[in-house]
Amino acid sequence: MNFLAPTAFAFAAAIPVVIVFYLLKRKRVVKLVSSSLLWQKFLAETQASAPFQRLRHNWLLLLQILMLALVVFALTRPYFAGERREGALYVAILDASASMQSTDVSPSRFDVARQQALELVAGMKDADQMIVLQAASSTRVMQSNTSEKNALRRAIEACKPTDSPTRLSDALKLAQTLIKNRSFAEVHLYSDGAVDEIEDMHIKDIPAVYHKIGERSDNLGVVKLGVKANPDDARQKAVFTSVGNYSDKPKRTELELRFNGRLLETRPLNIPPGATAQEVFVVPQPEDGVFTVGVTANDDLAADNQASMVSLLPQPVKVLLVSSGNRFLEKTLRAIDNVELSVASSLLDDAAGNDIVVLDGVTPVEWPKPNVLAIHVARPGWFDNVGEVEYPSIVDVKLTHALLRFVNFDNVDIAKSMAVKTPSWSIPLVDSQKTPLILVGEFERQSVVWVAFDTLESTWPLRVAYPIFMQNAIDWLNPALANAGQLAVRSGEPFRLPLMEPVESATLTLPDGSVKPLDLDEGASEIIFGATAYHGIYKIAAGTNTTQFCVNLLDDAESNIKPQEEIEFGRYGAVAATASRKANMEIWRWIALAGLGVLLFEWWYYHRRTA
Repeated sequence: MNFLAPTAFAFAAAIPVVIVFYLLKRKRVVKLVSSSLLWQKFLAETQASAPFQRLRHNWLLLLQILMLALVVFALTRPYFAGERREGALYVAILDASASMQSTDVSPSRFDVARQQALELVAGMKDADQMIVLQAASSTRVMQSNTSEKNALRRAIEACKPTDSPTRLSDALKLAQTLIKNRSFAEVHLYSDGAVDEIEDMHIKDIPAVYHKIGERSDNLGVVKLGVKANPDDARQKAVFTSVGNYSDKPKRTELELRFNGRLLETRPLNIPPGATAQEVFVVPQPEDGVFTVGVTANDDLAADNQASMVSLLPQPVKVLLVSSGNRFLEKTLRAIDNVELSVASSLLDDAAGNDIVVLDGVTPVEWPKPNVLAIHVARPGWFDNVGEVEYPSIVDVKLTHALLRFVNFDNVDIAKSMAVKTPSWSIPLVDSQKTPLILVGEFERQSVVWVAFDTLESTWPLRVAYPIFMQNAIDWLNPALANAGQLAVRSGEPFRLPLMEPVESATLTLPDGSVKPLDLDEGASEIIFGATAYHGIYKIAAGTNTTQFCVNLLDDAESNIKPQEEIEFGRYGAVAATASRKANMEIWRWIALAGLGVLLFEWWYYHRRTA
């Protein structure tokens, strides 16, 4: 124990003064009475002539000495070194991502984090305030700044873990804004550190305290899933999946493949520590449905043990080619599997009934509504100014894009091209020094692939890359494949369902089987559903149509549940896990309260004796 004001012990000199008052004889007042019979005992005390009397046992004396000692002790301001409990503003960030459901600590990491946050609330002073944030795929303000402890406890108890990844940078940026211009503030992060690397985050001005939650990493997780048509047999599907072992020991498990809940195949897996096993299933698909892969091993995290994906049977793609005569392009489109091609020299209607319109150097009077492959033609509103450049040379090709898969632009010469600046609605796939040559994007909800030059004024049709690009473009613009891709979303991301015609009502069936109505605006052209925090298969019934979509975690960072000793903050450093910090905890208030209790006891005891 230490003392902030040890000089206050000097007031202990008042204790002998109290004792002196009890040693002094009391001065008597002479009164005439009719008889001294009842005063015999009292008169015996007045017979002594000395000014002092013998100190006798007296409870009032002991209580007064004790009270005075406590007052002196309180004035010295004693304190113990303990947990820090001072400050103006606390921001508590609870990591509610999937990895916080890990059960390596009982009952789960999130429950431990919530309990520690409640302990922080219990240690707040009356003038302290706290803000409660829940961080997952998005950041929620569960409680704005308040000193009301009951409100803070309710907010923390209302936080729940999700199956989504963590977007910690959003929570930290919000916390940085909330503590701005505060004289004293602390950001308390309760997490296991299983987050993606935080880029471009300026943290040097954030007083962050990282409370590490978790003890070990014992987890197998499905981190990738894809379904493609079997190139050798269109009646079959190839299901690609990856399973990671994030423990420090080899793991043995069974990998199951199901279709619409029916078990198709089981494979044993032996995965070394820290390794990833990749498997491919080739199975027939008789109807539209959902493929699900899952591992059977018991581990600390269940949220990533399975993943699902909707798979639709291929449908013919109706393509309309509007061209003044391009035999290379026409033959290339006819050679693509599953394409029903129509050819026209002009566009006289809105191309209704077609899935894709290919405009080859022909500008329509009315722009078509289906997705468009526009070659050497531009829609009004796409570009601010359109010029021309001769012999543009290709300087950059984004080969990672799906449109340029297996496409090579070596030895492709171009005589002339339209010259534009890349608009905000698109990204360039092929660039020259003065203009983009191929753009891809979405304009007014229409998918667009734009080629700036006339292919007949280039050597491109003579290269193998030409038919491959056209195949990729048809696949990318195919609304059926695009819709199938939209039927698989990451946990926490919104799901969008375009409506072919307005509907009056819609219902949603959640993975647990519960059904809830969806609010629709009058004349709505799409349904947007954002409550995808939990993985599983969802069903939307809108009008007479029912659509299934799947929500999966599929996040390597979340599946790696090893608690991190520090969290990287990009080039601005890192915040390390902290143990309990020591600070001066004064206890003089409790001593003063004890002194008040002694005083009240003395008052009661005195009145009890004199009653």
